[in-house]
Amino acid sequence: MLALTPFNRNSVSKKTTNDLVDFYNIFDDFFSDSFLMNRNLRNDSFKIDIRENENEYIVEAELPGISKEEIELDYCEEYLVISIKREEESNEEKDNYVHRERRKTSLARKVFLKDVDVEGIDAKLENGILTVVVPKTAPRENKVSISIK
Repeated sequence: MLALTPFNRNSVSKKTTNDLVDFYNIFDDFFSDSFLMNRNLRNDSFKIDIRENENEYIVEAELPGISKEEIELDYCEEYLVISIKREEESNEEKDNYVHRERRKTSLARKVFLKDVDVEGIDAKLENGILTVVVPKTAPRENKVSISIK
């Protein structure tokens, strides 16, 4: 049985930024004997794309397998915050054997969006893609002239 366990190249190789090497190491990390696996925040979060045009920002987040009840979407202090909270529990009972697994996951991404019409923000989850349309407002003038006495 031990002969079937893949060798973890991560433990002996030099870390690189090559995405192809990272792809192959995903499988090695899965079968790793280490309790605390090497984590990479770049790969542990969900991916987002942000587009901007004259009237709005369009934020698309890849959330495969996530339901809309597990998503919290907020706009606070010029940041759009997408949070995911998920709890899974599995119970399997056979004869004298009981198998239980629990997993809690939470992820969040913050996106800075300035001059936003908060009342007009619209979000839709379809086919694992969360699309948030954020309308813009006219830029606020932050410059104030002060008279000297």
